[in-house]
Amino acid sequence: MALTVLRKKGSKEPKKSKGKASLLSSLLCGCLYHIPAALLFLVIILIWSSSTAIISGSFVHVCVSSRKLNNLYCLSAGAQPNFEVPIPLISNATIASSDIVKSSTTVSNNVEEKSNGDAFDVIREISNTTTSNNSVNENNASSISKDEEYLNAVKDVEAQLQVHRSWISSSSNNMVCAGRGIFVYDLPPKFNKDLVEQCDDMVPWANFCDYFKNDAMGEPIPKLGKGWHSTHQYALEPIFHSRVLKHPCRVHNEKEAKLFYVPYYGGLDILRWHFKNVSDNVKDSLGLELMQWLGMQKPWDRNNGKDHVFVLGKISWDFRRRENDPASWGTTFLKHHQMQNPLKLLIERQPWHINDIGVPHPTNFHPHTDDDIIEWQTKIISSNRDNLISFAGAARPDAPKNIRSVLIKQCTSRNDTTCRFLDCRSGSCDQPETIIELFMQSEFCLQPPGDSPTRKSFFDSLVSGCIPVLFSPFTAYYQYPWHLPQDHSRYSVFIDQEEVRQGNVNVVERLMKLSKTERDDMRRYIVYELLPGLIYGDSSSEFDKFQDAFSISMNNLVDRVTGLSSNAQSIV
Repeated sequence: MALTVLRKKGSKEPKKSKGKASLLSSLLCGCLYHIPAALLFLVIILIWSSSTAIISGSFVHVCVSSRKLNNLYCLSAGAQPNFEVPIPLISNATIASSDIVKSSTTVSNNVEEKSNGDAFDVIREISNTTTSNNSVNENNASSISKDEEYLNAVKDVEAQLQVHRSWISSSSNNMVCAGRGIFVYDLPPKFNKDLVEQCDDMVPWANFCDYFKNDAMGEPIPKLGKGWHSTHQYALEPIFHSRVLKHPCRVHNEKEAKLFYVPYYGGLDILRWHFKNVSDNVKDSLGLELMQWLGMQKPWDRNNGKDHVFVLGKISWDFRRRENDPASWGTTFLKHHQMQNPLKLLIERQPWHINDIGVPHPTNFHPHTDDDIIEWQTKIISSNRDNLISFAGAARPDAPKNIRSVLIKQCTSRNDTTCRFLDCRSGSCDQPETIIELFMQSEFCLQPPGDSPTRKSFFDSLVSGCIPVLFSPFTAYYQYPWHLPQDHSRYSVFIDQEEVRQGNVNVVERLMKLSKTERDDMRRYIVYELLPGLIYGDSSSEFDKFQDAFSISMNNLVDRVTGLSSNAQSIV
């Protein structure tokens, strides 16, 4: 993640006397004179190879480590709010879905301005709203303990997930298209195609053009096998777009459609401005133009956008920039009132917005047929897993509350090979095959929060048959109800990050206690039950036995808007 150093605009250098400047110059020259030229040259090369600085507006972004020049994890979130949520995991919460639809709108409105802020403030706001909605008087509300506030907030989140699960399609065949038409808007190219064509100027230190080859899957990776590509983690928008254009239920007459797909590449719109010196008005301009364009389309007015869907390839926080905050970035696209009704698919949802729906991060595996999936399943289920535990990542010294440093210490302090740490600061994580091969050799993969709660690495571990170890429920449990089961113990191990931070648990020792039978059962469930639904097939994929992440999402979306249409007609 880029380190940000605030530099106030219009600040002036303090005046210095010529005497002091002359003295400083003399001392500096004296020091440099005694440094051998060769050593000085090596120091300069080392500094250049291990960091890069990008000046953007009133900020200086510093990407430390040469890894950042090639491996774009350093862009991994527009990492707001980098929050940690010390909430105990609560399983199988049962709240009637009808009770949350109304309250979730109120909650969303009340926390809109806080959604990019400290998580505890958001939780407290939600808890107060929930308390108010339940008609608890002020005296009782004031006596609610902090733990009860957390519980109320978690219940609110889990209630929304129950609503999302109620939208899961009962149809296992996405070829049933009668009365389920999908209309894809033919947007002006400035909203998608033109953004892709800026690939060579999207970020200062890398050329994105290779990532957009092969319908945004990227270059093939022959070493890993058929269907593997160098896919960028922010490629979800063009990947989805290329698939929906070939969907069997696509219609070209808007009157025949139930679902309206808006192929706006909002994540790429954010990315192209992130390291450039432009105003917030410039960053927001394309999203505003899109709202104006959609406002002139008849289908938009028909249901006030409720039957429209946007696929956005960055995290929700990046589309909800805080106002009047010089440290905030991204756009305000999802804060527009026109964007409250449509459904939004994101790689990380805002947990208190009912129409934000989490979908898997794109992995590097894009099979074409059922046989491709079966071949990979066979390979990873029989893989020799010589490492009990592995962690691929880097410490977060600028985030003292992050538990990564603790995990790294626990992993590397052992004298055996039980835990293997791959330090991504060294450049070891530049190639996807390095990560996948490590995960294929490991029983457990540690997945602590990074720049934001979710991680692409979480899905990499599942696709590799490695059991993910989570430390925050917001990493996956509160994100992907369409693609992950409610019983999280079937595919993951949860260890509360507060327990780790306080030194109450040694993660390595905890995982060593799980039997081989338990590990094998979890792995079989991951490989045979979950894996197909977590990957995105290639743009012309043909699946018969399986539904991939795209098919699951589209089926659920079409059923959802079809149900809304049926309800509206019955009311009339």
